[in-house]
Amino acid sequence: MNPTPVAQRAENRTIALWLMLCCALVFVMVVVGGVTRLTKSGLSIVEWEPLIGAIPPLSEADWRQMFHEYQQTPEYQKVNRGMSLDAFKGIFWWEYIHRLLGRIIGLVFFIPLLYFVVRRRIERALVPRMAGIFALGMLQGAIGWWMVKSGLVDDPRVSHFRLTTHLGMAFVIFAAMFWTALSLLQRPCARITQLSGLASGIAVMVMLQVLSGGLVAGSHAGWAYNTFPDMNGHLVPPEAFALTPWWQNFLHAIGAIQFLHRCLAWVLLIMIIVLWWRSRAVALSASTRLAVRLLAGMVIVQFILGVTTLLMRVPVHLGAAHQGGALVLFALALWAMVQLRGTSPSEAL
Repeated sequence: MNPTPVAQRAENRTIALWLMLCCALVFVMVVVGGVTRLTKSGLSIVEWEPLIGAIPPLSEADWRQMFHEYQQTPEYQKVNRGMSLDAFKGIFWWEYIHRLLGRIIGLVFFIPLLYFVVRRRIERALVPRMAGIFALGMLQGAIGWWMVKSGLVDDPRVSHFRLTTHLGMAFVIFAAMFWTALSLLQRPCARITQLSGLASGIAVMVMLQVLSGGLVAGSHAGWAYNTFPDMNGHLVPPEAFALTPWWQNFLHAIGAIQFLHRCLAWVLLIMIIVLWWRSRAVALSASTRLAVRLLAGMVIVQFILGVTTLLMRVPVHLGAAHQGGALVLFALALWAMVQLRGTSPSEAL
């Protein structure tokens, strides 16, 4: 027996709230991931054990065994030689918490999903999408280990391409859950034609900026050119484009990578301010206007946070806040885009 429209809307709200909870956990995961990277903790656990690895060392002997395994790695031998067991515990816990959060998110997503499907409380059309999101989560765990493995070599540095892939996938998973939640909550409304295209472009631009930020983080470009708005006295550092062909610089040259990130930040700031300015002359619903205003406010906060992080040479608290701020900005961009497009996200796919 199919539920009534009123009952189905109530079920959809429940499912949407569950997905929003999952989104909140992904946000925490992204912030903890930033701390893990900035504290150089990511290579402290040298094995990937999806099930057994959920249990941390419980005895002094367990800790010494874990530390012994770390001492065999190039990072210990070339970077952290002489590190004490207590210092090792400090970096271990950040990586452990990061991996544990991944497991928790998987359970918080899968168990309710199984319940909703078995009890037929979820619309049949949504089941393949939910299964796809779960598959992306499983893939993300494998990508995380693929990233860590790139640093367990003679040159103990995680590949900035793999780190960017890992970060980008986190944002894709967040977007899939957030988009689905919005599709369950929002009812069709008037499309704001003169603003919807710009809003969609902003959402795409935020994602591109996130990927650019992953390259900055992975290449340690944030620790270079710590002046603003210039780059160590230059608008464009002369060494930034020393590689050929020219496009290789945006993948490998620290100066070009940071220059690209700065340029995209300015473009994004201008695009969002233009969206806010143009929206002032358009009749919008209260929720749509709120989304645009919050987006405009957040891009200013994120821009200032990014500049401050750069000038202070990427302290852990600011670097993690900047990474978390990117996800908040992305969520607001998606919300504003959905509101301005008028139809529910599921109809727009």
